[in-house]
Amino acid sequence: MSIFSLISLKAGYGAEIEDGVIQKALDILASRIRKAESFLNSPGAVRDFLRIKMAGLEHEVFSIVFLNAQHGVITVEELFRGTLAQTSVYPREVVKRVLHHNAAAVILAHNHPSGLAEPSQADKRLTEALRKSLDLIDARVLDHFIVAGTECISFAEHGLL
Repeated sequence: MSIFSLISLKAGYGAEIEDGVIQKALDILASRIRKAESFLNSPGAVRDFLRIKMAGLEHEVFSIVFLNAQHGVITVEELFRGTLAQTSVYPREVVKRVLHHNAAAVILAHNHPSGLAEPSQADKRLTEALRKSLDLIDARVLDHFIVAGTECISFAEHGLL
């Protein structure tokens, strides 16, 4: 079923069709990421992608955008899934995935289902721990985004990285 068919059926099926449209949009974005490294070529594009992917989640997730040496997208993975208020992130597992993808840099991202986009002290400590861990293998942390509803803040833009 095409995206246009889903939209035309929306009136009769409400949320079920909306969910289908959103999933189709995510599938298209994922396909473009695999086909064109330049798709996430600006902080704004990354922010928009992450908002679409994470804004409606009712539990915390921690994802990573893996990048090559020219900062082209290798892949995007959800590494950890948590509860309403927290998720456990293990630097060792992050390092393993970075090595697996042979990534030169990463963009970190997680959501706050509470709707508050401000980074907590735990978020800041985690980012610093991951930055130090990845420095050991010559992989850079370019940014860390927090998505909370329609808000999305960047650690780099706020001088936190």
